[in-house]
Formats: sequence, C-alpha cells, structure tokens
Amino acid sequence: MIAAGLFVAYGALGGSSPRAQAATSALAPRAQAADPQAAQALLAKTVELRIGKETAVKTWAELGVVLDETEAKSPTQALPLRLDLERAQAALRELKSHHDRAPINAFLDLEHRKVVDDLPGEGVDLWGSLPRIEAAARAGASSVELLAVPVPAAVTKQGLGIDDISQVLGTFTTKFSVSDRERNFNLKLAASKLNGVVMQPHQELSFNDTVGERSEKQGYKVAHVITAGEMVDGLAGGTCQISTTLFGASFFAGLDIVKTTAHSRPSVYTPLGFDATVVWPNTDLKLANPYDFPVVIHYRVAGGEATVEVLGKKRPWDKIVFERKVVETSPFATEERLDEKLPMGVTTLDQVGFEGYTLTRFRRFYKDGEQAKVEKWRVQYKPVTEYVRRGTNPDPEAKLPKDKPHHGPQAPKSDSFSMSQ
Repeated sequence: MIAAGLFVAYGALGGSSPRAQAATSALAPRAQAADPQAAQALLAKTVELRIGKETAVKTWAELGVVLDETEAKSPTQALPLRLDLERAQAALRELKSHHDRAPINAFLDLEHRKVVDDLPGEGVDLWGSLPRIEAAARAGASSVELLAVPVPAAVTKQGLGIDDISQVLGTFTTKFSVSDRERNFNLKLAASKLNGVVMQPHQELSFNDTVGERSEKQGYKVAHVITAGEMVDGLAGGTCQISTTLFGASFFAGLDIVKTTAHSRPSVYTPLGFDATVVWPNTDLKLANPYDFPVVIHYRVAGGEATVEVLGKKRPWDKIVFERKVVETSPFATEERLDEKLPMGVTTLDQVGFEGYTLTRFRRFYKDGEQAKVEKWRVQYKPVTEYVRRGTNPDPEAKLPKDKPHHGPQAPKSDSFSMSQ
C-alpha cells in the first residue's frame, strides 16, 4: 500500500481543472427518465467498485455523487445526478491509499546468488475514473470498473546488466583484527563501493575510479598503513587490504590483471607475491572481464574477514593456479635512532627488519586436466630497514618504555609456493 500522492499525474491535484470538467461531461447514454426521488434514493445505495482483481463497496453518496438541483427541475432522460468534484476526489484518494502499490525494483541477491525480477506497481487513475463513476450513477448501475494504470519499476531486471550470478568464478579471503576499529571502518567503507559492481564483457574496472578518493571528507579514518616500507598511522589505512582481496578473487576468477603494483613490503594478511597496493590517485589496481558474459563483485567484510566473490556464469577453466618462486633474497639494513627520553643503554625495536625478495608470480590455467595457458609477472619487495631506538638519558630515574606490538610479515618457509581454485 502506498500513499495516494505517489501518482501525482492521476489525481494529486485538488479542485476543478479543464481536464476534470471534460471528464465529468463524458457521460453514459441516458438510461431512464428523470426522477428526483429515485435519484435521492440511489445516493444511499451501495455500489461495487472493481479495481483490477480487487473490489470495494461504497455508497454513491460516499463517492461524491449528489442530486443535481438544476437538472431535477427540467425534463431529462437520465437521473438528475452529478459529481461533487472535491468529495469525489477525496473518496478516490482514500481508495488509492488502500489499493495503490509501489513497483518493486529488480536487484541482485548476492548472498543467495540469484537475480530477483522487478514487479510493476499499479495505481488508480483518479481523473480517468471520475467520468466512469458519474456515468454509472446516472445509469443506476450496481458496479463500476475504476481505471487502473501500471507503474513500471525504476530498475528492471534488464537494467541490472546481468541475468545469471549463480556461479562463483573465484573467491579470496583475508583476515584482520576486529579490535582495530578505525581500520575496520575503512575496510567496510572501501568495500561498500565495490560490492554489487557489474563488469560487462571486456569492460575494465579501475579500483581508484570505483572507490574514489580516500579522504577525511569521504569518511575515512587514520589507521595503520605502509609508507616507504615503514608501518605508520595514515589516513584510510586498510584500503590496500580491500584491493588485495579483490585482486585475489579476480586472479582465481580468471579476470585480466591489467595493472597491479606490489607493496613496498610484504603484507601479513596474504601470501608473499599475492598483493596489490593502491594509493590515490596514481597507484591503481585495474582489472578487465575477458568473458563474453557479465560478472559481479560480491564483497563482504565482517567477523574479522574480508571476502570477495566474483559471480556470474560458469568460468571456462577447470582450475586456476597461483604459483610463486623466489629468485633472489636481499639482506636488510639496521639503523639506530638516539632517544634522550630513554634510559642510557636501553634499546627498543621500532620496526622489525625484513629481507627483500625478487620473485616470479605465475598464473596457470587448466582445462580438461591440461595446462591451457600461463601468465607470469616479476614482483619485487625491497628490504625493510630495522629501526633500533637507543636511550641516551643518564638520569637513573628515567622510565623504561612500554612494549609496543610490531606489524612484521613472516619470512616465506620455502622458495616455492602455490594454491589453486
């Protein structure tokens, strides 16, 4: 049920108008001789109103039908009745409030992987129904069919641009700490810009263009972010986890990796060589849909996990494999930072050092048990400098610093690694 005001074109305006006057003059053929007493009795009778498959019962008087005093004094071949426009409009608006229904837009039910069709609405045409009521009253009819018009949905199934999301072409999940509220907020905000995005066949998607600027104005908060190889607090920290998770799902979905850049240091939430950093506006992740059918991105961030599914029709590949091989390892440097607040001789670790790696990343496509094609990239991580803070304060009362957690990646257990879907 929706308010009568929804269908403005059909009767949200009050009072008389040229159209209304024309409508009320469109009368039915004269049915019987003028009889003021019969007309007066008719006003108290009930009439069945048919609106599509629905019905309602009103008296003629409740519908705004009144005795036409002028016509009652002159010979005529019809019941001397007319419509009081104000009362008739009010009666129809009340009927509209019970009958009219809004259209339902088509939408993608990503959780259940199905496309829900649109459903048109319906509204009583107020101006089109007025002459029908008057003609039926003059004819002494027992029922009247009100004019109803369909109201199309604003978003149709065809307008969604995709009609099959039943298959998972590729998926990937990364984990995060639920205790870091600011970073969690950034994750959910960035993911919300990607959830439900449809990629048409051969269409390219830019992460930066889709997610937009990561600024305070857009709602992003300060959280952990890698800058120049060092983990610091920065605006929109966590966005790279969103781009990396999308990269992982797209990799296994077989989407084209048009442009990707590894972090300056490995990430703790994804295997070495399987990440994609983004920085507004120049460092971007770009993907393309190579298939002849559309796909849609389903992004979910909850319970300490960020998960992406690429949904659509069945992919043509039986298996897609990520493989990584370390080609070269580089040692990290250590730098000392003097601190006048720390007690003399005390050292603390600001940042854990991490070796640099040069590796080759492969993507292997399999069909019918055979490798159909292979892609490869050269990925490089620079060594992460270890920063040691040394105290120079000779005061014996100087306080020891509190231990702080370190966000350091783990060294790879072997030179080779692979996973597949």
